[in-house]
Amino acid sequence: MIPRIVATPIAGRAGGSAPAVGNPRAVTQPVLESTLPGPGRDRLAKGQVLVVTTGQQPGLFTGPVYTIYKALSAIAIARRLERERKVPVVPVFWVAGDDHDFQEANHATFLSTAGEPMTVVLRERPADAQALPLYRERCGPEIALALDQVRQGTPDSEFKEAVLAWLANAYRPDATLADAAAAAIQTLLGPLGLAVVRPYVASMKGAMAPLLLRALGTTLDDGLSPVLIEAQQGRDRLRPEGDAFVTRRSGERFTRAALERIAGDAPERLSPNVLLRPVIEAALLPTVAYMAGPGELEYFPSAAPLYRALGVSPQTALPRWSGTLVESRVDKVVEKHGLKVDDFAAPPGAVEGRLVRDQLPPEVAATLENLKQEIRSAYGRVSDGARRVDPTLERSVESARNAALGGMQEIEKKIVAALKRTNETLVGQLARARAALFPTGEPQERVLTYASMAIRYGPALLEALDAEVARWAVAS
Repeated sequence: MIPRIVATPIAGRAGGSAPAVGNPRAVTQPVLESTLPGPGRDRLAKGQVLVVTTGQQPGLFTGPVYTIYKALSAIAIARRLERERKVPVVPVFWVAGDDHDFQEANHATFLSTAGEPMTVVLRERPADAQALPLYRERCGPEIALALDQVRQGTPDSEFKEAVLAWLANAYRPDATLADAAAAAIQTLLGPLGLAVVRPYVASMKGAMAPLLLRALGTTLDDGLSPVLIEAQQGRDRLRPEGDAFVTRRSGERFTRAALERIAGDAPERLSPNVLLRPVIEAALLPTVAYMAGPGELEYFPSAAPLYRALGVSPQTALPRWSGTLVESRVDKVVEKHGLKVDDFAAPPGAVEGRLVRDQLPPEVAATLENLKQEIRSAYGRVSDGARRVDPTLERSVESARNAALGGMQEIEKKIVAALKRTNETLVGQLARARAALFPTGEPQERVLTYASMAIRYGPALLEALDAEVARWAVAS
């Protein structure tokens, strides 16, 4: 039985309430060369189309599950727009392989056999290492150990071997993290019509170079250019300085002419930052909508000067689908104790404390509450009298009152702690529910990888998610 799917809507639409109208057009050869083979690419190649884009930095084993939710959102909105507008609309996933945040991409979190979060780390990047873009960072021999950790640490199921084979086929020692993520997403979602674009391949780098040169003339609010360059310390921001540009970390200086030569001879060294990326997408693709997460929706309006500078019509930024998967074992705990999924967003121990307090004998709970009220009332009377005698005594009385209330709280804590010890089963159930819903204290979709759930539930999970996101797209 697949988990219950609970939608958690993302507020706000940065670009308006409906996707832009858009003009269908043919996709250029560089885009097609950068797109992995599959039904999505075939449709891009057939003629004039519109596209709905989304994207994400590559992650180990596809990273947090919201990456898959983004892609499913693009697929669902593309289907809806195609029905409404009677023109081909292709969902596109932009693999942001230029990103260089290895610490964000080098790990994946699964639920272990015991139901606890289990983080698998590929390796660490030395602090003094170059900040290589992820399309240059190979999985390496460490990937075998990472896959073995997944095999050993996750529960056995009839789906496990298929999921491990899917990951192993994409995440090979000789593959880069970017190519591995692209291949895994293509295998999973390509059959649903998703076109997976790798903007870091040579043909796309060449197509992007003139746009990046034009963007150099715009300085962002942080005083830096939206264009990055691979320099001595790896991928680096450029800061305008007089008639040249200086890298933020290494301090290298590049004239405009030097950057133009790099754009012509080695365009792979140049890349857009997160604000410029959707502008580049809209320039190279007939994009009508961009499926974004909460952070992207927040900063999307800041890209407006870049759209103007490049003469590109902005696509509409829409919030992606967001949700939580509630497994049956967790659902039973939630239902039994009258809880909601969001209750587990509270700090560890809060739900447990609340439920345990409900088990206090009524006379004890009433006595504790009455005693606290009496302390406040009695000390209030003492404070009034003391203030009339000597105003400086009021603070001493207040301190004594707080100490008395603190003593009462300590007694209550000790009673609750004793109840917790006698309710170990309840406390354990709640802890496991929290680990599944808010692992490491964060929403499930931002921590757990899709493969963690696929091991438990197999292809039926993807079918259910696709159907749920499709319903959301119709209603949105």
